Amino acid sequence: MALAHSLESHEQEAAGPAHELDLIVNGMHCAGCMRKIERGLAELDGISMARCNLSTKRVHVEWQGSALSDRDILEEMKRIGFEATPFDPQLLATADDQHAKRLLRAMAVAGFAAANIMLFSVSVWSGQASDMDPETLHLFHWLSALIAIPAVAYAGQPFFVSAVKALKGRALNMDVPISLAVLLATGMSLFETIRGGHEVYFDASVSLLFFLLIGRYLDIRMRNRACSAAQNLMSLRAVNAQRLLPDGAVETVSIADLRPGDLVAVPAGGRVPADGDVVKGMSHIDASLVTGESLPERAAPGTAVFAGTINQEAPLEVRVTKSDDDSLLAEIVRLMEAAEQGRAGYVQLADRIARIYAPAVHILAAGTFLGWLAFGASIHAALMYAIAVLIITCPCALGLAVPVVQVVASGKLLRLGVLVKSADGLERLADIDQVVFDKTGTITTGDLKLRTAIGLTDDEMTLARSLAIKSSHPLSRVLAESFSHCPILPLENVEETSGLGLSGKYQGEEIRIGNADWVDVEGHASDTSGIWIRKGQNAPKWISVTDTIKEDAAAVLDYLAHDYRTHLLSGDREAAVAAQALHLKFDEVHAEQRPSDKIAYLERLKSEGAKVLMVGDGLNDAPALRAAHVSMSPAEAADISQTAADFIFQGKNLGPVVKAIRTATFARQLILENFGFAFLYNAIAIPLAIAGFVTPLFAAIAMSSSSLIVTANAMRLNWQRRN
Repeated sequence: MALAHSLESHEQEAAGPAHELDLIVNGMHCAGCMRKIERGLAELDGISMARCNLSTKRVHVEWQGSALSDRDILEEMKRIGFEATPFDPQLLATADDQHAKRLLRAMAVAGFAAANIMLFSVSVWSGQASDMDPETLHLFHWLSALIAIPAVAYAGQPFFVSAVKALKGRALNMDVPISLAVLLATGMSLFETIRGGHEVYFDASVSLLFFLLIGRYLDIRMRNRACSAAQNLMSLRAVNAQRLLPDGAVETVSIADLRPGDLVAVPAGGRVPADGDVVKGMSHIDASLVTGESLPERAAPGTAVFAGTINQEAPLEVRVTKSDDDSLLAEIVRLMEAAEQGRAGYVQLADRIARIYAPAVHILAAGTFLGWLAFGASIHAALMYAIAVLIITCPCALGLAVPVVQVVASGKLLRLGVLVKSADGLERLADIDQVVFDKTGTITTGDLKLRTAIGLTDDEMTLARSLAIKSSHPLSRVLAESFSHCPILPLENVEETSGLGLSGKYQGEEIRIGNADWVDVEGHASDTSGIWIRKGQNAPKWISVTDTIKEDAAAVLDYLAHDYRTHLLSGDREAAVAAQALHLKFDEVHAEQRPSDKIAYLERLKSEGAKVLMVGDGLNDAPALRAAHVSMSPAEAADISQTAADFIFQGKNLGPVVKAIRTATFARQLILENFGFAFLYNAIAIPLAIAGFVTPLFAAIAMSSSSLIVTANAMRLNWQRRN
């Protein structure tokens, strides 16, 4: 095993360093586009992964070695037929706004032209019914042409440019049939006008563009509302910082220029520009971005603050401890992006369906054209029916069915204080039927307090505090705080022995605090729920401590008891676990569990067919978290990247566990609804289009509506009740 790992590491070193690149591809509109990009990039030597996210228009590329560069990736994207730019949150927001404005202008031109052409068309239709003079009809056709041709040339650019790029890359996207439909309808209408014919479709071609642009504009607006949670987070960064110079001067610098050790001023109401420690001032910080807690936290000298949080009351001076790329906010963004760019099971299913679906659509369109010709239809009519099939069967709804729900769900959970780390975490969380909790730091706060100190004299309390204050061990801190009313005596030869306790001398007499073995207590098992003290040759005395149960633990367990079987696993002794679990609704409680025991317990549940959510400390319970079907961890902000869990929840309570389960369950429901709608839409639309009952105009409306319905359905996650 070690040899295999060594060989693998050697091969990776031989392949060269790993590289990553995130791109924005605004021309990616459907699952077919995603497939072309991923397949095209995979053909480059060295590419290890290329993943597209349709809902955020993102492409994540990874490769080994130095043979490829960012420029090579961008050139390959051009060859495939897609214009790509390196990901930048600020440039992305600007590009989205500019793209939306272009669509809005094109839509206005198409709408104005369609309204005026429709007036002429009504006159033509009524004139044909009342034997209008042929010269007048011909004039109306030419007037329609004079309005339609410039309107089509301008309003059709978003589709024409995209189609040309795709064709240059020897590929097809959904803008190709749309462009064909518009150009053929306009060209055939112009040909009929020149030859004095009656089959003129200027109104249809311009109206087709108008409704397609409406759908495209609404689509980009709705996707912006449901955009990446990571993208939203990046917008919360401060842009500039007020750096304090040694001579007392202040200079405005970009946050990218801040370095550890710099001193920055944070005004009241401003965002903290970088992770750091407060060195001057007192205020309150809105840290909901990090902790999920709505109540502000007090900030004083020595308090750690994080980039993106808001200083609410008074100016602060902060010493920077991490650069912009290493900040907690940047760390959360990287984890969120990794989760959003991943491939969950439902996404893989949609991709597989789209791979089969796309060629089937083109075959159906060709069959529709040939079939109608065989039944005696004109080339014009057969071509229109085939184009309607191509447009109405665009797999946009299918491609968006899953990723848009995942993006909305990840964003909502982040606002609730839950960070999604695993790409398929939501999917697995929705499948659970049992929940296993760790005790310390999960069910309890981890804040130890003195419980009993029976028989302890004032002299022994003073000695205990004087010795305990020399250590940073949690139990020592409890003693130092609990006996704070006692003076501190000067002790000699103070030593701390890891895993056992402390020793020192006072007036020639040895003082010891620690576990049972350290103070020579016979017949008593050592545990973590208290500490022993022994003065000289006197009998050892027991000081009991307890951990505080989180205030909402009982309510959370009551809620889970309706649908899930709950378990408590703890490494603490039996009596301490039983006392704390007495008023909590667990189906099973197990104490004195080592890490290996917890893994064995989870494996047993798994062998019985259970799908278990493990909720435990992300650092201490890493093996058990990995062994579970899905895992969540309460973690301090600085530890989020170190945990083995699929989800990290911030704050002091367990409520985010319930919120995450409810969100995941609702997200799965929405995904299934989206799949159902996509299949139902195609089951109805394709036969109607093949049978000739659907015009390209109606197909455009239906296709755009299907994408909007799927996106709007995903947005229902934001309307879910928060109680």
